[in-house]
Amino acid sequence: MSFGKMNAFIKIVHTVQNMDAAGFAQSVDEPVAEVRAYREYRHGTKKWANRAAFSTASVMFRFRVIPGVTVTDKMGIVSGDERYRIISAEDVRGRGLYVEVLADRINPSKQGGVRVGEG
Repeated sequence: MSFGKMNAFIKIVHTVQNMDAAGFAQSVDEPVAEVRAYREYRHGTKKWANRAAFSTASVMFRFRVIPGVTVTDKMGIVSGDERYRIISAEDVRGRGLYVEVLADRINPSKQGGVRVGEG
């Protein structure tokens, strides 16, 4: 995998719950690593058809192994203003050089509430 293909800058984050002064829990993203990655969106090829077990995966990231960091499905990925939930992470061909992550895009929740004129 050349650096030319690894053109997506991603941040691997771990979400933790912190308590504020009033005792309310807040979700905070702790950055684990920032790396360059190859990103491939889901499309109709044989490779994606063979990943039928991961039917919710919408994107695949491949990046170099980060020394001292184990990527798990408890983590997430932030790329630009998009967020992804990691479904699986595995070593590519068992060589310890690259990690392949299958992820699902998290859609931001719409803010609910009363619209002007409704009531």
